Amino acid sequence: MIQSKLNDKIALVAGGTRGAGRGIAVALGEAGATVYVTGRSTKYAPSEMKRSETIEETAELVTAAGGKGIAIRTDHTDPEEVRRLFERLDSEQGRLDLLINDIWGGDPFVDWSKKFWEHSLADGLKVQRTCLDSHLITNYYAAPLMIRNRSGLILEITDGIDYRYRGNLYYTLIKSSIINLASSLSEELKPYGIAALALTPGFLRSEAMLDHFGVKEENWKDGTAKEPHFIASETPAYIGRAVAALAGDPDVFEKTGKAFSTWKLSEEYDFVDADGNRPHWGNYFFEKFGERL
Repeated sequence: MIQSKLNDKIALVAGGTRGAGRGIAVALGEAGATVYVTGRSTKYAPSEMKRSETIEETAELVTAAGGKGIAIRTDHTDPEEVRRLFERLDSEQGRLDLLINDIWGGDPFVDWSKKFWEHSLADGLKVQRTCLDSHLITNYYAAPLMIRNRSGLILEITDGIDYRYRGNLYYTLIKSSIINLASSLSEELKPYGIAALALTPGFLRSEAMLDHFGVKEENWKDGTAKEPHFIASETPAYIGRAVAALAGDPDVFEKTGKAFSTWKLSEEYDFVDADGNRPHWGNYFFEKFGERL
């Protein structure tokens, strides 16, 4: 296992309010990094997700874990707000070593019960703007900071490692587009020593998913009464440790342009989930459905 020592690293977790983003931010804090946490949900006002988690809470967790958390309210679909974010980051730190693009916010706009022609077109297009546009805008302003130092790592957080259908056309389109985005970023950033990868969790046991199944982390297995596949779920800490391992790997550039999973990286870097287990969604999926992920 690579023991990540990131005391001198500056990271931005875009979309770090909850879920995978929060898990990643905290894991980077555990490794000693300075972590900027951005999103739209603050202690002053929630986003349209209408969740209780805030970017300030995540920043506090980063600091408590051993790093330095800095919360900045940012709508990543607004180029002007993103430009100001990076101007501030540049003035305060002078560089950016690690960018995590975990912006999502599409849950209220995906109707899993409808085919694309029955689905609200406005909501379907909103998902594309909320996720893909936000990732593009963030990369646009982040890249020059990394290019200036000719180093850096960009991680595009998605769902899945391939282009298979994921149960909804609009959802599938955005998640597969993020994989392609990482691949395309890697091609244009290779000459500057900057790596770009896509990374997926397995069945993520996020705050929202726990609420959906009416359970807490302490009794999460009770959620299998509603969804048996929940037994193979993983906490946000798992993808956080995957990111910390990648960030601490001196040979991470060899992975640029490819898509990776928490379960495969856990085998390579020898990390475990928060409860000491090593969830493997790939193996579970094969056992249940006979397909390789």
